[in-house]
Amino acid sequence: MIDRITASIYPKPEEHLVEIGPGQGALTASLIDSGCQLDVVELDRDLIPGLLASFSLRPGFRLYGADALNFDFSSLISGTPAGPDDQQLRVVGNLPYNISTPLIFKLLDNSAIIQDMHFMLQLEVVERLAAAPGSKNWGRLGIMAQYQCQVEHLFDVPPYAFNPQPKVQSAIVRLTPWTDSPWPDCSAPLLRKLVKAAFAHRRKTLRNNLKDIIDSKQLEALGVDPGARAETLELNQFIAITNAIHV
Repeated sequence: MIDRITASIYPKPEEHLVEIGPGQGALTASLIDSGCQLDVVELDRDLIPGLLASFSLRPGFRLYGADALNFDFSSLISGTPAGPDDQQLRVVGNLPYNISTPLIFKLLDNSAIIQDMHFMLQLEVVERLAAAPGSKNWGRLGIMAQYQCQVEHLFDVPPYAFNPQPKVQSAIVRLTPWTDSPWPDCSAPLLRKLVKAAFAHRRKTLRNNLKDIIDSKQLEALGVDPGARAETLELNQFIAITNAIHV
């Protein structure tokens, strides 16, 4: 399974990778063997001595004892020699459920310096990231991720791949920030505000959830049914509403 994950990431010697939460270094060893520049961010101080013992002498390895939620990822590229892809990071990690959503939002805010992201997450989180309109998984996380990235649910990771076995199913997802946004004129902060309001009460209609942002007549003019629920709208429709509010 580690080989399959590494093959999906396909690290190259000239690339700059960042691993969040390397743990005991199972994936770290496979990544550093590629010859890439590898920075790892580990919060658990009990794991740091083992990581340093295993990898500190490997060229290109750097360890940061820090909380990824508070870490300044842009500091990893500031003042470094400019290689072919040095101004962009490739981020990988096995993310705990409790920090996965806020950390993904933080990284999306840094998407200008990120080439791509590969994460192992609980399956339900990956399903929310890759969801389609009309499904129960379609919501704020998937909309904002797909607004900023191409999202690919690569494959599932069964519990027996771990020791000890967890009680949940995991999956690997790839997030690739758009090089040229399909929606260059859309305000990301305004879209975020709109989507948050639209899904504030999932069982209520857009007319009710968005009454303080846009009225029913404006929604109808955009071809959006005010009596619909947010989960039925496509990303392009959220973009259209955002642009109308912005104007």
